Amino acid sequence: MCVRRSSRLLLALVLLWAAPAFAAEGVAVSQQVLTRLVSTYGGDALGRLLAWSSLLEELPRLPERQKLERVNRFFNTLAFVPDDEHWQQEDYWATPVEFIASDGGDCEDFAIAKFFTLKAVGVPSEAMRLAYVKALTLDQAHMVLVYYPPAPSEGESTQSAEPLVLDNLVDEILPASSRKDLLPVYSFNGEGLWQARSQGQDVRLGRGEDVLMWKTLIERIKLQEK
Repeated sequence: MCVRRSSRLLLALVLLWAAPAFAAEGVAVSQQVLTRLVSTYGGDALGRLLAWSSLLEELPRLPERQKLERVNRFFNTLAFVPDDEHWQQEDYWATPVEFIASDGGDCEDFAIAKFFTLKAVGVPSEAMRLAYVKALTLDQAHMVLVYYPPAPSEGESTQSAEPLVLDNLVDEILPASSRKDLLPVYSFNGEGLWQARSQGQDVRLGRGEDVLMWKTLIERIKLQEK
């Protein structure tokens, strides 16, 4: 029985690793890493990763809004677990595959996983930002993913449209103006780093890699691909 179960698990791992969905930046992962994660977190981790793989294969055909809805819903089913409890570190940004395999993480992990998953299914990275905000109801720092819809008229920048907020605290995707409980502080992506200003007039401060935790995360993501 155990040998048969191990053989099925090995086959599932090979099929998962070979899936075309896992070729994109941010979601690509080596078979060695997959095997280690499933060995650490068990068969349920494999089930979650297979569900993620299916999502990555389905979404490229869908309209952008449906991609947002499906990805937000998928990740918001995972558990919120503070870093010191989950990773025994004060602050740790998990890669998407670590977050899914371990079945939990904090607000940064939710936002990061949504960012890379949406990027993998065709949402332009420049249309998304990871945003640090103050959650006023909780009176604490928080991270969300913001998405800027295409500009309503030609010649306007992508960031001229009001962003939508993907948040692990609120399942519904709402315009930023409807999230009075969030106070923007700064935002970033691979292209830049911005300080929040009133009426959406953000000030560019530098590059995304100027955020040390982001730079470290990207390095670890690249290592997982080897």
